[in-house]
Formats: sequence, C-alpha cells, structure tokens
Amino acid sequence: MAAAPPVEEVDAFLATCAASGDAAYGAAKAVLERLQAPATRGDARRLLGAVRRHFAGGGPAAGHECFRTFHFRIHDVVLDPHLQGFQQRKKLTMMEIPSIFIPEDWSFTFYEGLNRHPDSIFRDKTVAELGCGNGWISIALAEKWCPSKVYGLDINPRAIKIAWINLYLNALDDDGLPIYDSEGKTLLDRVEFYESDLLSYCRDNKIELDRIVGCIPQILNPNPEAMSKIVTENSSEEFLYSLSNYCALQGFVEDQFGLGLIARAVEEGISVIKPSGLMVFNMGGRPGQGVCERLFLRRGFRINKLWQTKIMQAADTDISALVEIEKNSRHRFEFFMDLVGDQPVCARTAWAYMKSGGRISHALSVYSCQLRQPNQVKKIFEFLKDGFHEVSSSLDLSFDDDSVADEKIPFLAYLASFLKENKSNPCEPPAGCLNFRNLVAGFMKSYHHIPLTPDNVVVFPSRAVAIENALRLFSPGLAIVDEHLTRHLPKQWLTSLAIEGSNHAKDTVTVIEAPRQSDLLIELIRKLKPQVVVTGMAQFEAITSAAFVNLLSVTKDVGSRLLLDISEHLELSSLPSSNGVLKYLAGKTLPSHGSILCGLVKNQVYSDLEVAFTISEDAAVYKALSQTIELLEGHTSVISQHYYGCLFHELLAFQIGDRHPPQEREPAEVIPKEMIGFSSSAMSTLERAEFFVPGSKESGVIHMDLDRSFLPVPSAVNASIFESFVRQNITDSETDVRSSIQQLVTDSYGFSADGSSEIIYGNTSLALFNKLVLCCMQEEGTLLFPSGTNGHYVNAAKFVNATTLTIPTNSQSGFKIEPNVLAYTLENVSRPWVYISGPTINPTGFLYSDNDIKELISVCARFGARVVIDTSSSGLEFQDDGCSQWNLERCVSTLKPSKPSFSVILLGELSFELTTAGLDFGFLILSDSSLVDTFYSFPSLSRPHSTLKYTFRKLLGLKNQKDQHFSDLIKEQKETLKNRANQLIKTLESCGWDALGCHGGISLLAKPTAYIGKALKVDDFEGELDGRNIREAILRSTGLCISSSTWTGVHGYCRFSFALESSEFDQAMDCIARFKELVLGGYAQANGN
Repeated sequence: MAAAPPVEEVDAFLATCAASGDAAYGAAKAVLERLQAPATRGDARRLLGAVRRHFAGGGPAAGHECFRTFHFRIHDVVLDPHLQGFQQRKKLTMMEIPSIFIPEDWSFTFYEGLNRHPDSIFRDKTVAELGCGNGWISIALAEKWCPSKVYGLDINPRAIKIAWINLYLNALDDDGLPIYDSEGKTLLDRVEFYESDLLSYCRDNKIELDRIVGCIPQILNPNPEAMSKIVTENSSEEFLYSLSNYCALQGFVEDQFGLGLIARAVEEGISVIKPSGLMVFNMGGRPGQGVCERLFLRRGFRINKLWQTKIMQAADTDISALVEIEKNSRHRFEFFMDLVGDQPVCARTAWAYMKSGGRISHALSVYSCQLRQPNQVKKIFEFLKDGFHEVSSSLDLSFDDDSVADEKIPFLAYLASFLKENKSNPCEPPAGCLNFRNLVAGFMKSYHHIPLTPDNVVVFPSRAVAIENALRLFSPGLAIVDEHLTRHLPKQWLTSLAIEGSNHAKDTVTVIEAPRQSDLLIELIRKLKPQVVVTGMAQFEAITSAAFVNLLSVTKDVGSRLLLDISEHLELSSLPSSNGVLKYLAGKTLPSHGSILCGLVKNQVYSDLEVAFTISEDAAVYKALSQTIELLEGHTSVISQHYYGCLFHELLAFQIGDRHPPQEREPAEVIPKEMIGFSSSAMSTLERAEFFVPGSKESGVIHMDLDRSFLPVPSAVNASIFESFVRQNITDSETDVRSSIQQLVTDSYGFSADGSSEIIYGNTSLALFNKLVLCCMQEEGTLLFPSGTNGHYVNAAKFVNATTLTIPTNSQSGFKIEPNVLAYTLENVSRPWVYISGPTINPTGFLYSDNDIKELISVCARFGARVVIDTSSSGLEFQDDGCSQWNLERCVSTLKPSKPSFSVILLGELSFELTTAGLDFGFLILSDSSLVDTFYSFPSLSRPHSTLKYTFRKLLGLKNQKDQHFSDLIKEQKETLKNRANQLIKTLESCGWDALGCHGGISLLAKPTAYIGKALKVDDFEGELDGRNIREAILRSTGLCISSSTWTGVHGYCRFSFALESSEFDQAMDCIARFKELVLGGYAQANGN
C-alpha cells in the first residue's frame, strides 16, 4: 500500500481553498495537472483520498461545512441502493465547487430515465452527454454500460476541469492504482471531458455519435444581457453557476417556452448522430407535455417517454421570465403547489406562491427519440443550416400516418438537395423535365417491363390540359369522350350539334359523351365513326388487356385516334396490381394511332397536386404533343414534376437495374393512311414556329431563345419554396394572393383591381393568354399583334386558328405601336382585341411611358377594342431614362368609350417581378362580367398549386412592403441585366450585327447586317444567310440558339435573351465571336472591345 500524503499537504490544500472560491478552483486545477501527469498521478489521487477521509466521519453536515468553509466538497453519489453484483459500484466519489451545477433531483431523475433503457442501448456505443456539469452521469453511464466512448461536454470551463478530477477519483483507487472493469479497461479509457457549446466539439472533430443524452437548462435568464458574456474560467462564480440554470435566446420558435437550447441541441445532434442513433433528454414539464413532445416530433423524431415524475422547482431559479411570456402570449405554463398537488397552476400564480414562502413543483420527463427517416431528415437540416435557419420555425415533420411521412420526408430531402445544388434555374424542355421523364420510363421498365424511353413521354399540367391539347392538335370534326372526362372541356364543344355530314366550321371540335363500358363505347364508335376517341376503362375491364385490344382494333378500323386514360389504374406502389393495358405494352409496341394518358393525383399529402403524362411510340405524335405544350402552356410546373419524380425515385431506388433481359415485343401494326392527321392550323403553325432545341449527350445548347431567366435564385425565394412544403395545415388566408396582387398592380401600374374585378391565376401567363385567345374567338373577334411581338404568343393564336392581324411598327420607335398607325389599323376591324406588351416590351426591351400607353388606350376606347396589356416581362426595368410610371386607373377613368365592348385586361407574370427563376405564376385581371363568363367556359386552365400560392404570397409581401434585403436583390438583378445588355450589344456590334438598345427585361433584338447573303457550309447547314436561317447556322456551328426573324415577325431582326447563368453568358459571347470568325473572317473578342 502506498504511503498516505503528509497531513501538512492536506492542510496546505485546505488553507489555499479557504481563501475564496476562485482559490479553491485554482487548487483543484493544480491537483488536476498532477493527475494528468503519469509520474505524479498516484500522489495526487492519494491527496484527494486523504482530503475526502478528512471530512468523511462528519456525515452530510461535514460536507456542507466543507462547502461553506473551503468552497468545495468531496462526497459520494449513491447510484442505486438496490444494485446487485460485485462488478458494479453502488456509488461514485465526486468533487463539487460553487460555480458548477450541484447534482439534485433534476439530474437524478434523468439518470433514472437512462436506467430504464436495456443494457445493450449504450454498450460499445459512442455517447455524448450535453451539460455534463461535474461529470457524474457520464462516469456513471460508463461505469454501468461499458460504452466505447463517452464525451462529457459543457460550456462551463470550470465544470470540465472538475469533471476530469472526478474521472480520476473514480478511475483510480485510494492508492492511485487503476480500477479495471470486466473488459480490462478503466474509466480513463472510456470517458473524456471537453469544453463545448453543446455539440460543437463533436462537430468540429467530425465525431459521429450513437447516443446523445442531455440534461440542460430550460428557463430563459431573467437578465438577458448576462447571457451575452463570453464564458471563460475566470468568469464570476455566479455567472458560471447561472449557466446550469438558465439559457439565452437561441433564435428558435421554442424560445418562447424556454426550450430554445434543447431545440438547438436537437438540431445540432441531427448533424452528428448516426442514422440508427438515439437522443435522450430531460424535459421539464413546465411548458406542458404537448409542447415538449412537439419539439421532437416536428423535427422528424419518433419519441418514447421513458420516465416521468414530479420534482421541486429549484429555489434559486427565477421563473419571472416565464411570467413575462405568459403576459405576452396565450400560453400557460404548468406548475404544481408542492409535490402533492395535481391541479396545475400558471407561472404567475407559481411565482406569487414562491414569493410568499410556498414551494412549487413541476413535472419532469425523460424522452428517448429516434429519427424516423434519418438520412432524409439529415439532408433537410443540412439545407436549413446553410442560410435558411428562419424556415426551421415552420418545419413540421410530425405525421400521424406513416405512409404520409414515407412520402413527404423523402420529397423534402430531395427538394432541399435540389435547391442547394441548383443556384440557378436548370434549363428543362417544355415536354417535361428530363429527369422526370427518365423516372417515368424507368418505372414502366422496372415494374411493368415496358421498354420506354424519355422520348415516349410528354408531361402535362393535368389530364384535362392533356385531353384539350390533344383535341386541339387533331381538331376532329367529331370526337367521342368518356363522360367522366368531359367536365373540363370547353362548353362549346359539348353543346355543338354538328356531326359528320353536316356543316361545321373549319378546325372546330364537336364532342359526344360516351359511356365507359367498352362494349357500349365500341358500338358507338362503329356507328358514329369519330376521328378521335378519349376514354378511360372500368375497373373490371382494366385487369386484362382484352378491352384495350378491342378498342385499338375498332378505332383502327374506323380510322380514329385513341387516347386511353389509365389514371385510375396506375398505382405508384412496389406491388402494383394487375393492369391489362400495361401488360399489353410489355409484349407489343403501341400502335401509332394509340396514346396512353395518365394523370398523377394519387399521393398521400396533396390531393390537388397533379401532373399528367402521355405515352406515345409514334415519333411524330410525341413531337407534336411536345410542341403543343410549348405553344399553349409554356411548360408544366417544375415543382409538381419534382414531387411525383421523388415518388418514382423512391420506388426505383432499391431496384437492381437490368435484372431481367427485355422481352421481345411484337411490332405495331401498320395503320392506314386515312387516319386523321393534325389540324391544318396546327400543321402550318408547327411547321413555321421555332421550338425548344434539346442538347445532346455529346454537346449542350446555350439558349438565348427562351423567355426564362437563368440568373441565380435569391435565397429568399428558395426559403419561401421550401417553407411552403415543410409547413402543415396552411390556412386558406395564407395562400390567398388576391390582395397582394391588387397592391402590386396598383403600385406598379396604377391599375385598380377592386372587388368587382375577377383575378384568375394560372401556371403561366401563356396558359392564361391562350384562354383569352379562345375568348376572342368565341366573340368572333380579331386579335391584333404589333410586329415584333413575342413569337410564342402569335403562334399560339395561329395554332388554334384565331383570326389575327399585324399592327405595323418600325425599328426607329423600338417597335412600339404608334397611335396613328393603330387607329388606321382599327378602322376596318370589327370586334378588335389589341395586344400590348408593356411597360417593358417583350422581346425588344423598349419601354412604353405613361403617356404612350394613355394614347394607345384612348385609340382603343374610340374603336371599342378590348385591350390586353401584358406585363409579364415587366418589373426589371434597368434604364427608364425618366420614363414616367404608369397610372392606368387615371387614364381609363377619363375615357368615354364609344362602345361597351371596350375594356382593359391586365395579364401578368410574377416570375420576373419577384426574381423567381424557374417558378411561374400567371395572373389575369378581368373587369367585364360577360368576358369573365366566357373565360370560365374554357375550364381546363392549369392553375398554380397551393404551395406556389403560399410562396408567391410571401414574396409579394416582401416586395410590397419594400423589404430592404429583397429590394436590394431586385436592384442587383437589374444591374446584372443592364451590364449583360451592354456587353451583348458591344459584342454584337463588334461582330457585324446592328443591335437595338434595351431598357428592361431579359432580351433585345439585333439584325445580322454583315451576314446577309453570305454563303456558309457547316455540318448539316448549307446556304446563303438571312434573318430566318441564321438561327440554324449559328446553332449548327457553335451550339448557340437564338430566335430568328421568323419568331420575331420583324424582317431581318433576331432575338437574344441574356438572362443566362454567368458562365453560359460568357460562352454565348464567345459563340457570337466564333461565328463572326467563321463567316466573316478575323476574330472578335467576346467582350466587344
């Protein structure tokens, strides 16, 4: 046995400690330094043993006396008086000092909760204890359960020093010799203590944890300024002790309940805990059990209450902060009078009772929690941590139904990754996101053995849009449509009595409703011989392929196109039920006259979130349907495609690719030529119009031909998008954008949209515009476009065979409409509809002033014209040259129109206005009630989902309230566009183009003056260059795609969009220079110098 330390050494230690608490801490720290050095470790441990024995005989009173006199004590903490077995100790020997937490009911209850776990829960695991104080729980945990490693963490530096001393006190016996456990290890092998603000030590050292346990403060400090101090070991004892009782505001919604520090600990824990890990926390029941549990549930945890009891409220803890919270909110905390009371009282009552000498208690629970989908939840929190902390207060991952959680959490993880990785809007084809079409094709291949490719799939906003677009493409004199699918078709199609043999207008459609039962439908087809059949299938007929085979046969015999809807029978499941149509397609190629339609509405979360797709194995039909979407809709909501794409991805994620060799499919039958083709107006438009050019695997395409912005998406936009999905139970008022749009058009255009005005929302402004075109046709009106109008709008009108007329414009005025020319054009037009793009003109980038628009509206009023003012490209004016802001209300109110048909229609798009690249939200404001009725007679409008309404309402709030940060973002984008326009103009002019100026928007016009008549032979292009074919020549030779004069409608002038991602813009400038070198010789630098 080693010799005991001299009595003089014990006395000297006690004399040093007696001076003050700081002196006692200094003496303890000196002992720790000796403990940490192997050469002096035994002597130091024997000293501590001698000090403990010095006071051992006096019982608890001696311990209290030691604490008062010498500012420390060493005493035993009894772990379990009922503990059996020689391997485990019943008590730990612990040092305490005044500046750290003294173990009491709070921590003992926590340990009792930990004890309710089976032994295996901590064995061989890596564990962190938050708020370890003097380390007794970390040491006890290691003593009882033999974990691989326990990290005791505390923000109080003195606590960490004392914890290390306690570790040595219990890892070595009184002779300073190591105490080994059954595995031959000591506590020194299993436990380490570190100063750490919650889990910062583990995060910084990339330590992954199996278990996180915590017993940390849950009351806000009544003196917030005190918590702002920097924590050092030289801080006052009072301040350091307060760290164990109080917490500061953490920036979480749970701060209002004093649970902000726990919330931060949980979120930090998500980043360092292993997927199968557990967290265990002590939770004071003061805020109420529901609030405590929701802290975990809304962050994606499953919880288990291990233990609950009542404990006395610590007398040295001031609960006045909770009283203040009650004063300023409806929330009531829960306390009890003494330990026997079972009726809760509020914080104010408890505070008053304590002040009068009474004792109060509160519930204390120990919760064990585990992430329900750990990898996905980790991705979500990584995104939130990356600059989106404000969204975390809206996060709600609590789900009563596991099937809902299994769908929504993976989507949120996918959305988080997408928003994080894509700093700007990816360029996707109008036929649907390539990834989504790949997933649809992959699903069909893996689950139904149908070898589709993305080029067999066209994506639509909804079934209704797909059906109407297909019917407009073919424009059959007679179509038979399943009675369940006619609800969203134009009423005019359903009320016409024209059938084959009678007179009907060219390119118009007559629809006859039909029963779904196949034998009745087939009889109707044989008798009426329609050109197009659109139908679904009864459930009992969808199980086998017989009914489908019969429908294909009879429609082929009568020369009819077939569009079969299988929406009700397609299951997004890993065990889909039998589907006769898909069985057929697994063995046979789909005939060219047949197409399959599927509307995706079967999700667990959003009953109104829809995407549809068609399947066609006829290349001509696929191409035409893709172009129809581009003309009439623009594109399908990307967010909706992401949602259903995530469902497909989850089904495909665990599939092993190409397990089964593809079976041979029978080729499709040859269809006779008399089958109906595309309508004459559709054919002529599709042949002339310019459409999206996809890139190839070998080389991409740089798009300067699109009405889209690819500038970086501001974080405020991404935050709003993500928040719209992480929220649950969003109210109707939170998605009501009406008042926000009213304020926007008032502030921006002086346009009054009062209660009598109808505001209609669409996925895109193009979708809304095309419904207006149909209204014009219904009134037998003529749609007047100024030359230089956006080519998509003009071609869309021609596609549906609307009567159109061109208003001449010229380059000197920036292709603006001149009042006298407008008046001359209107003189011989009955029922005119005049289209005006402004204030920013798309695509020229010139501006209409308030006086300009006033003169044009006055002319229209004189002739009783309807005026469609399209503001879709406005909101990004970067060079207004003193151009006065519009005041449409003042202008219209002073007019005395000659005919009642005069009205002003405002068409808008929020994506440019709010810098939401990739997200579209169109709106239309109508004030004429008869026009409103006509508009609603075309019901298949693709409308934005509630999540998009929520997103845009938030962003409109920022803009309308002139939020400084958001205003700066818009200003920054305007400056970027201004610089881009100037650089593009310089580059074009240095390369032989005559570029027009640009004052706003994202595009400008330029004339290839130096290239006209030049011969060029490159790749698949050969010919003399002009304004029409130069698009193809540039594309073939450089990969740059622009809009030709065919698209602009202005002789010789091409359109360049410049809102590209930065590197792509630089590449585009280089392409322009390379094309100049190729055709004209020499080399022009891309910056135009």
